[in-house]
Amino acid sequence: MSAYAHKRIMIDEYFDKVVETKASDLHMQEGQPPKMRLHGDIQKIRDEKLTHAEMEQMLSEVVGPKRWDKYVRTGDVDCAYELSKDARFRCNLHKQLHGHGGIFRLIPNKIATLEQLKVPPVIKKFANIKGGLVLVTGPTGSGKSTTLAALIDYINSSYARHIITIEEPIEFVHPNKLSIITQREVGEDTPSFSAGLKNAMREDADVVLVGEMRDLETIALALTAAETGMLVFGTLHTNNARKTVDRMIDVFPSSQQPQVRTMLSASLRGIVAQLLMKKVGGGRVAVNEILIANNAVSSIIREGAVEKLTDVLISGKGEGMQFMDDAINSLLQQGVVNGEEAYMKAIDKSRFASYLTGEMGEIAKAGGKAKPKH
Repeated sequence: MSAYAHKRIMIDEYFDKVVETKASDLHMQEGQPPKMRLHGDIQKIRDEKLTHAEMEQMLSEVVGPKRWDKYVRTGDVDCAYELSKDARFRCNLHKQLHGHGGIFRLIPNKIATLEQLKVPPVIKKFANIKGGLVLVTGPTGSGKSTTLAALIDYINSSYARHIITIEEPIEFVHPNKLSIITQREVGEDTPSFSAGLKNAMREDADVVLVGEMRDLETIALALTAAETGMLVFGTLHTNNARKTVDRMIDVFPSSQQPQVRTMLSASLRGIVAQLLMKKVGGGRVAVNEILIANNAVSSIIREGAVEKLTDVLISGKGEGMQFMDDAINSLLQQGVVNGEEAYMKAIDKSRFASYLTGEMGEIAKAGGKAKPKH
């Protein structure tokens, strides 16, 4: 958290605008007007371009002297900044072609409940299990952190456990409720995700949240921790369950993959893949694919036949499973999203091609190739 959070600084007027309009991100780039992402689209906040002096003052104030020195040396820095009791921002500073750059994501200080997020109720079951691995996946900006924060808050409110989070940076701040919460920031409190996870296994943890599983060592440690009885929540930038299983295994050398498949088949409890879709009339809505690891799923992973997971997802509705394209189709039939948005986010695009109109419809009918213009 920034040491400068208690007093107003220059960039706060732009943060105020983001909070006021309920935008998700603020984009500041030297030589460009300040912009924000609202309902998925980027729009200007003012016409005047940001100068070098403006950027230097705003960025140095928001991160403080220690992190500013690091940014000047390395060209990148991540941190969090508290604007008020109601809003924090995840900050990324980066040097770019035209000078300084910064992207700031709004993180509400009040953690939404799973009910308020309107995610499928079956997701709550992943917080009630004692041990194993639960993966929450999706592209950047899909709301993974928000869903995970709601799961952690539910555990914190329902059980007396020791919960450790390893994040870069810390986003949602959790107060101690029934549980003890230990939040550690990579780069500040621990040198890496893998180091933090390794230490969590010596710190009497019941639940561990790994903010990003992006390398072999972190994934291997997460599997080991889950095997030892911890409940491990992790994130990957994958769009569906099948790609998630592939990514978990493919990061390892081929000689180790049979063993990893066995470990994953035994420890995986579920995968929640999440996308954000533009709603008709404005705003965005989350859509989820949900895989619950039953005996069939374990066998498929152990055998390396991940293409069969789609069949399990479709046939497992009675257990609470949900295939991404079915969830998208449900929103489309309810009129929540339009055909173009459904087509863009779907796995099997041919299923939604008939809903396209105009030029996109012509391209889809031509098999994805635009017809030449005469």
